[in-house]
Amino acid sequence: MTVRIYDSRSQTVDDFSPVVPGEVSIYVCGPTVQSAPHIGHVRSALVYDVWQRWFAYRGYRTTLVRNVTDIDDKVLANATEQESWFALAYRIEREFNDAYRAVGILPPTYEPRATGSVPEMLELIGELIDRGHAYPASDGSADVYFDVRSWPEYGALTRQSVDDMEDAADADPRGKRDPRDFALWKSAKSDEPQTASWNSPWGPGRPGWHIECSAMSRKYLGDEFDIHGGGIDLRFPHHENELAQSSAAGLGFARVWAHNGAVTVNGTKMSKSLGNSIYADELIGQVRPIVVRYFLLAPHYRSVIDVRVVDGQLQQGSLAEADAAFRRIEDFLERASDTVAPESAEVPSAFAVAMDDDLATPQAVAVIHDTVRAGNTALDRDDTQAAAVAAAEVLAMLRVLGLDPSDEQWVSERGDSAKDAALATLVEALIRDRSDARAARDFARADSVRDTLADAGIALEDGKDSTTWSIA
Repeated sequence: MTVRIYDSRSQTVDDFSPVVPGEVSIYVCGPTVQSAPHIGHVRSALVYDVWQRWFAYRGYRTTLVRNVTDIDDKVLANATEQESWFALAYRIEREFNDAYRAVGILPPTYEPRATGSVPEMLELIGELIDRGHAYPASDGSADVYFDVRSWPEYGALTRQSVDDMEDAADADPRGKRDPRDFALWKSAKSDEPQTASWNSPWGPGRPGWHIECSAMSRKYLGDEFDIHGGGIDLRFPHHENELAQSSAAGLGFARVWAHNGAVTVNGTKMSKSLGNSIYADELIGQVRPIVVRYFLLAPHYRSVIDVRVVDGQLQQGSLAEADAAFRRIEDFLERASDTVAPESAEVPSAFAVAMDDDLATPQAVAVIHDTVRAGNTALDRDDTQAAAVAAAEVLAMLRVLGLDPSDEQWVSERGDSAKDAALATLVEALIRDRSDARAARDFARADSVRDTLADAGIALEDGKDSTTWSIA
């Protein structure tokens, strides 16, 4: 079977042809660590985690690089006197990694920080100047810009002409030849900390956003690599500018451009500036993390996922459906646990065909549920052999997607969930007993129940119509 992937540049689904046979190299634009991760960040990282897992299942040796942008205008803007920009960046980076781990996203092969590759950025900027595609600002500052009109293919990724593009707003236009020219190096500013400045041939300053990824992908994957991934919102200007500067420097750069769809809120783009971001810990707090993973990977990776929020509250609708759907899978595996499963099983061919077809997870997940239904039918008619085969196939598919409930990461989670449910059942039963005792004016019995719960660390609070409880 041949893996096929949609290339955003050609806008076609093509057979994957690696630079090095048997290997796949992927560069993914990671987070700008300015503030806490929202679910769009988690969805993007999850998409390339699934790609990595599927390529590995198909026998490829995979190298995944996901960068961290730890120096940027927004990082500097969010720093305070109490927390320097680099301390902020490190703290937020850890929050991202916690969110990734919570939903089972494997660590990338390499996770470079932009601040660790400044020499490589300076080298690349120098090459662009030597080739006539970049120039120092004309006002005597240390700014360096990419000359977009020097590269005839500028706009190839998003199929735009230069004249139709918006002005580049990433640097002061004072020394630009064209307002669309974008910054490769930014001159140090008097109101920015000295720690956010590096020496360069053009004067002290810091790198522009776009040059960071071109330099880091080259450093870790070479002049040409297989797949460049990221969110659809990065196509312009970030990825367009990466493609232009890397190509203008003579690099083969990315053979395929892959972009995952956005996560919207009530049909509107999720944005921190709009105040409608749903943060990762909010989503993970609603249901079990394994269900969050299922919820985010079940739609096709290029589709939009819309979440509903009413009066500032994340609605349970789609999450509840995902929870119910995944529990049906778990319930079947529990029912089939007494059968003697084959020692190993391949994923069904229909699942493999779907995954090979541009990672068509909706169809792949449908195969899982079809197999679950067939397995339950086999159990109903006492056909344990067929049920065992179905269970083995379901587990094989779940392992590929990182959704195997028996995996060590999820076992403790499911155990905690079961314990919580059991505790809640017992406490609610005792509360009902107490309410009955109070209704019968058996206050001694009611006080005894309260004391028993208090001894166990359970605090009760009587409201007008109900009693709530919490762990003291």
